[in-house]
Amino acid sequence: MGHQINKYNVAHTFQKRKLLIAINCLAGLSIFFFGYDQGMMGGVNNAKAYIDLMGFGHTETAPDGTPNTPVITNTLLQGGIVSVYYLGTLVGALLGGWIGDRVGRIKTIALGSAWAILGATLQCSAQNHNWMICARMVNGIGTGILNAIVPVWATETAQHTSRGQFIAIEFTLNIFGVVVAYWLEFGLSYVNGGVSQIRWRFPIGFQIIPLLLLLAIVWYFPESPRWLVKVGRHEEARYILGRLRGEDGEDAGVAEAEFQDIKNIAELEQTHVYSNSYWSMFTGQGSGKLHMARRVQLVVWLQIMQEWVGIAGVTIYAPTIFRIAGFNSQKSQWISGLNNIFYMFSTLICVFTLDKIGRRKTLYWGSIAQGIAMFLAGGFSRLGQDAPLNSPRAQSYGAAAASMIFIFTSTFGATWLTVPWLYPAEIFPLAVRAKGNAWGVVGWSVGNGWLTLLCPVMFGAIQEKTLYIFGIANAITLPMVWALYPESNQRTLEEMDLLFAADSPWNWEAERNFKLLKEQNPDLVQAARHGQAVLDPETGLPQERKASTAGFSLDTKKAHQFEEKDRQ
Repeated sequence: MGHQINKYNVAHTFQKRKLLIAINCLAGLSIFFFGYDQGMMGGVNNAKAYIDLMGFGHTETAPDGTPNTPVITNTLLQGGIVSVYYLGTLVGALLGGWIGDRVGRIKTIALGSAWAILGATLQCSAQNHNWMICARMVNGIGTGILNAIVPVWATETAQHTSRGQFIAIEFTLNIFGVVVAYWLEFGLSYVNGGVSQIRWRFPIGFQIIPLLLLLAIVWYFPESPRWLVKVGRHEEARYILGRLRGEDGEDAGVAEAEFQDIKNIAELEQTHVYSNSYWSMFTGQGSGKLHMARRVQLVVWLQIMQEWVGIAGVTIYAPTIFRIAGFNSQKSQWISGLNNIFYMFSTLICVFTLDKIGRRKTLYWGSIAQGIAMFLAGGFSRLGQDAPLNSPRAQSYGAAAASMIFIFTSTFGATWLTVPWLYPAEIFPLAVRAKGNAWGVVGWSVGNGWLTLLCPVMFGAIQEKTLYIFGIANAITLPMVWALYPESNQRTLEEMDLLFAADSPWNWEAERNFKLLKEQNPDLVQAARHGQAVLDPETGLPQERKASTAGFSLDTKKAHQFEEKDRQ
């Protein structure tokens, strides 16, 4: 069967962990671009040539002697140029989800790369703010396409026991992109006194390099075996699964078990006739026991709350906190860059903990630590502002507030950064998995765009008290996650339909119903069983799989009726 796949495909060269690492590296390249693209505009917005060209302000020498300090006279225009990008990611996510389920993951990644290259080229050559707004929109669409499909492709190829670890590694590269963008622009601020066009055009153009690499090499990577099963290309899917899990000994049985699970669930989903349009997913129209609308609401609000726990506000307010601490403009830039480096390394914590303690506990401890940091940062900021200007007491309180910023960003990187991106790629049925993940990107776009416009207003009106709002948001997420979000850790993607089959939205009902369905249908999903051989101990061949969807229902009452008939 392997001959039907491009002979240059890396699946022919690598297998098992090496192949998974290769896939993760390519996915990481896309996520690196995403992080770089996010971090880039912070420095661009401070470039004199850019401010003058876009016409939303001017620069002047600051009281501490720092030249070319930005003075923004049209915050709506500046914010609009930044936030229109998130409108683009929203549109791109919906487009990418639709295309990804129709033509496959690989072709969609290539499309997103090409679209983002076009957007970056238009931004790099912008001559006025109208041009820049349109270019940001185009770039956002490309980013949205990639964000909708890359996590899906990564989770569909990874093993369920290490799925979280692989996605967490990718988000280490995401923050590495932020770090590269920050320090690149910091260095360019010293070129020609920071007043040349290169200070803002080069950073925008630089993102084209990883995008060109992504577009060039994605064609040599294997398609998702789950998507291949969905479209009936079973032999190709089985070959790729064999390369991913292993083709010898017990590994062959593991691959066969997973392949049969995918086929069983794909057949089961086909017995539920429902529309897979975005509107039907949002309303749950006709989805029955699949409860599509519930899953959509869960991923949208998880992404929105990811922004409301405070990361967007910290990005905006951190320079003010550093100023209260008595740091001049240059020192503040160094500290912000150092904070980003701490942020990047903190994501490695998630790499080693996410698959051990699960998604829910990761969010729990993140919310607690982040909430405490937000309240303390707000309190120390107020005490620092009330103290005499530049006094030792003011600087001490400012330093304490700055330390809370470091604690917050490090905790966020270890917890809330990754889970809201992983969860949407895990919990949706195979038939609409790309579209389901797209709904997560929609939530992220709404949350980011909303706060990009709202944060300056809140900080202008209530200043450091805005941090208290973020602290309260962290507290709200605790009961929200506890009551509504079932654990997806150490469960196969094929088990998710069983996990969300309960009619009740409460997590404990979902878990009880899941356990009951697994007991009533022990052969439907077997790849997640631990400590059980999948090979016949005498022949060394895969044990016979007797799973069938003929008498299976996601309704526990009907499943019980089928059981009674079988006994009779």
